[in-house]
Amino acid sequence: MQLNTSQIVSQRQSLVVTAQLQQAIHLLQLGNQDLASFIEEQAEENPFVEVKLPAAPALPSSSRNASDDWDRIGNLAADPGPSIYAHATAEIDRLDLCATCRQRAEAFLDALEPSGWLGQPLEVIAMTGNMTIEDAEELLTKLQAIEPAGFFARDLAECLRLQAIDLDIMSPVFEGVLNNLGLLANADLKGLSKACRTDLETLRPVLRQLRGLNPKPGAVYEGSVSPQRPPDLIVTKGEDGWNIDLNRSTLPTVQVRTNDTIKSLRRTADGKAWAEDRVNVARWLQRAVEHRNMTTLKVGAEVVKRQAEFLENGPSHLRPMILREIADAVGVHESTVSRVTNGMLIQTPQGTLPLKAFFNAALGAKGDSSGSAAAVRHRIKQLVSNENPESPLSDDAIVKTLADEGTELARRTVAKYREMLNIPSSVQRRRRAVVAGAA
Repeated sequence: MQLNTSQIVSQRQSLVVTAQLQQAIHLLQLGNQDLASFIEEQAEENPFVEVKLPAAPALPSSSRNASDDWDRIGNLAADPGPSIYAHATAEIDRLDLCATCRQRAEAFLDALEPSGWLGQPLEVIAMTGNMTIEDAEELLTKLQAIEPAGFFARDLAECLRLQAIDLDIMSPVFEGVLNNLGLLANADLKGLSKACRTDLETLRPVLRQLRGLNPKPGAVYEGSVSPQRPPDLIVTKGEDGWNIDLNRSTLPTVQVRTNDTIKSLRRTADGKAWAEDRVNVARWLQRAVEHRNMTTLKVGAEVVKRQAEFLENGPSHLRPMILREIADAVGVHESTVSRVTNGMLIQTPQGTLPLKAFFNAALGAKGDSSGSAAAVRHRIKQLVSNENPESPLSDDAIVKTLADEGTELARRTVAKYREMLNIPSSVQRRRRAVVAGAA
């Protein structure tokens, strides 16, 4: 066997993803606030990076722009108040508990849900707080005395019972209703009257009282909910149509610093090499941020151009649109559009929305028109909102109405969209109307 060696020359193309390219891609999906944080981090590591923060908005005047309006509204926003945890902690401190009970109460606080209910069984809370079930029940009775009534309830019936006792409206009939909430949920008023050993006339005022209670007393404490961050893009309507711009009030800019102190670093060979490297990085960052802003504006402008009817008339006029359409129009890759739209908020006359909310698949329709899935969901919500509560629309009826309007949908699709909107079935809506009418 004879072995020979040979050399073969060939060409091959490949994409090398450098660290700078990775950072440039990363910048595309950052909102203004995240971008500002990233730039500040770079400035801490690189003395040649100078961050120019947005100027403070001027006092309100007739010439203020949209970004000034946003800042002014944000500054004038009311204090959201304490979180549910902070409120419950303050209320517990007023109970004058012993040191041991106060420490054990932390286990209950940890189990407190945003609704105001306990999110863990009492056995688990007792084990966490290193106490017996008897000790936990005794402490729970004290905790349930805080305001508002209904906090630290273990279920819906107990939450409503605490409120009824606090309002001094508890009665044998009321207790019977609380013990048979399942019958009420099924709108079985005849069965509920029988279970409460009363008639419908006596039951009606009790149901009215029940409807006046709050099943989730903790929901009024919104301090724990993070406020929506300012938008990254702002859409306004001018004489020539819709205009879009970056929210300059939250957008810093990058400049390359060149002062005498830094120039002195270049007097030595090592200092010169280090300084030149840092300057190149600073210049790259400046260009990358400018490219990010330009790409964001291009993508946003194309979205606004295609969704003009939505901006003018609302969600029912949201047109179908996919990433590829915008990518082809702007001249970038589809993945670039995906990154840009993923983290951006856009302020429009219809509210502040994620930019990605404008991308919806098309649905089949009669004629030349077509609608987006989001627009159809909005239409279903409208139909249900305007229906006769005593004769709610079935899914088949909704299918027929949409077909008459030009949108063909299967019944299972309507059911799926209805569930996405948290709309109960027509049977459940009819039961709800019966209960409301009886009360």
